[in-house]
Amino acid sequence: MTRRRRALIAAAAVIILLAAAVVTAAAWYRPMLLTGTGYAAHNACALHFLVGREDYASDLPPNPLVPVLRTTVDEGDGTATASVLGIAFRQTAHLSGHGCALGDRAAGPRDGAPPPPSPAENPRGVRLPEAADAPAEVSDALEAAAAYEGTRGLVVVRDGELAGEWYADGFGPDTRQLGWSMAKSVAATLVGRAQVEFPDAELDPAATALRPEWTDERSEISLDDLLRMTSGLEWDEEYDLGTPITQMLFTEPDMAAFAAGQPLAHPPGTHRQYSSGSSNIVCDLLHERTGLGPEIAGTLLFDELGMDSAVLEADAGGGSVCSSYLWATPRDWAKFGQFALDDGMVDGARLLPEGWMDYATEVVPAAGEPEPYGAHWWVNDPGDGGAPRYPDLPADAYWASGHDGQYTVVVPSADLVVVRTGFSPGGTLDSLGVDELVARIAGTVS
Repeated sequence: MTRRRRALIAAAAVIILLAAAVVTAAAWYRPMLLTGTGYAAHNACALHFLVGREDYASDLPPNPLVPVLRTTVDEGDGTATASVLGIAFRQTAHLSGHGCALGDRAAGPRDGAPPPPSPAENPRGVRLPEAADAPAEVSDALEAAAAYEGTRGLVVVRDGELAGEWYADGFGPDTRQLGWSMAKSVAATLVGRAQVEFPDAELDPAATALRPEWTDERSEISLDDLLRMTSGLEWDEEYDLGTPITQMLFTEPDMAAFAAGQPLAHPPGTHRQYSSGSSNIVCDLLHERTGLGPEIAGTLLFDELGMDSAVLEADAGGGSVCSSYLWATPRDWAKFGQFALDDGMVDGARLLPEGWMDYATEVVPAAGEPEPYGAHWWVNDPGDGGAPRYPDLPADAYWASGHDGQYTVVVPSADLVVVRTGFSPGGTLDSLGVDELVARIAGTVS
């Protein structure tokens, strides 16, 4: 064999090995890369069509994949597509009447785009009239809270009146913002609404045997377990590339089925593990028991409260993504908080079972995560005689909390609702000054 022939064979072998390495690496990293392109595609679709913002990258999480993502929007098709360098791991999000979804659901004609949010005060539902005077303590507290990095919107409702608000440049009272896991508190509220509107739907929190495929120990999981994050289902809520939460949100066409398919890691009711999967199982159960599809949140809640901007997105199978994908203006988030403060009363009508919020904000002891948690609401009072989680806040404060710094805080003793929206990755209620904002207005700190 000649030297030239040996060199050619060696070169071919190297090429084959390199190609095999690329294929192996692509297969190994495929879940992570699809997470990244799915996130980017859904983000761009929602921002473009639901919000009207074009700076898609400003809402992408900081990670090394972001610089290699390429995203395009097709206005005519109602789609947004993201890929790695424009050539690989392509994912497309499609617009429908219930927001944007990854997959093939809306590959044909759109079934209606969501209506634009209305900045005008809605004559029905929860009304938040503007206070006659802007109290100085509210204005000062808002100014201090607005200085925290990533703050985009702040709304204060005191004694049922809009006492003050603040918005970053490019945002305003009519700008929808993503609440992320604040949607979980809405999911719990939908359970209460469904109990009122569908009394025969078997939605007692103690109900078990919730899914036909749960024929093993999972049949012992109750609706209460799902709401309190004590289902025992194996889960990882870390927003890292390729984890169950990101796999569910950015690669799975049926999110509830994916979550329900996880094995048990703990006996039901014994161990608290925060899980977006549990929230989507809850809403899948609501779909099944009420017969309502992705319009369920609008029919049972948003229309009743006058939350005209609110859009709860659905996955590719039409299931409401009650864990994460609810868009609304800060004012409409405040209406939701006021509804909770009023224990589900609107214009003298009871829309939630009496005492529902007492149930939702009660802490039931469980091992696992130590932060006080009710039924899809975070609470300040641990309920065991211990100190409040945030000592400067009134003990009866509770809140809906979402990724990147979204908060709707309710303080019944101060007749107060405070909403904070923004893009602050890793931010918490105290690191973003939300606890100080609430405490100053509630009068518990100076």
